[in-house]
Amino acid sequence: MGRLLEPVLAQSATAAAIVLFTVLVRLALHPLSRAAFRGATPAAGCLPLLLQLPVFFVMYQAFSSSKVGGEANELLGHRLFAAPLGSTWTEALGEGGLFGAQGLVFLGLFGAIAVVAAWSAVRGRKAAAVAAEAAAAAATPAGRGKAKQKQGAKPGAKAGVVAEVSAEQQEVMRKLGGVLPLLSFGTLITAAVVPLAAGLYLLTTTAWSVAERIWLQYRKEGAERAETVAAGGAVRSSP
Repeated sequence: MGRLLEPVLAQSATAAAIVLFTVLVRLALHPLSRAAFRGATPAAGCLPLLLQLPVFFVMYQAFSSSKVGGEANELLGHRLFAAPLGSTWTEALGEGGLFGAQGLVFLGLFGAIAVVAAWSAVRGRKAAAVAAEAAAAAATPAGRGKAKQKQGAKPGAKAGVVAEVSAEQQEVMRKLGGVLPLLSFGTLITAAVVPLAAGLYLLTTTAWSVAERIWLQYRKEGAERAETVAAGGAVRSSP
């Protein structure tokens, strides 16, 4: 990929290839991410994350090993602007300090990761708040009645048991909703100790995860609106 992009991007071609490679990996994992999102659990998306660990390990090894097959690793000489893709933040600090040419590349990477993490945290808190409110509403007699009515309104649906959410469960959901979104900032710590190439991978996959969940949520809400409109039309047309 880097060789194909080299005529256009010169020394940064390999960095662009890493981003493209990450996007291809996430596209391959999208069906799993979609299935996890439909589960609507706090741990949604864990399986795609676990499946990415081998890819991340290969990326780390490719840009941290000085030799590959007994020969010098040429990947270590490829750059993103002034910073070698095989360098770490501490090495960049030793070359020119925090605001040196290499240090600025890492600061740009950290800034982009922080923006994505903050974006993820804000949306995660909102989603957790909505889920907690829905669980609290469903726990009331009126909420259980509406849930049963909605279930019975679906063609061919069988009567089921509506799960009740206790106050303790609601509190656990609230606490998880406050803590889990902050875990995305852990990517900053990882990016500070791994090679720049691995940091690029982390930035791209994290940004993809946030954008993917926004898109899946948008489609889910659109499907729910369409279902509500269709159900309203069926009620008005009934004798």
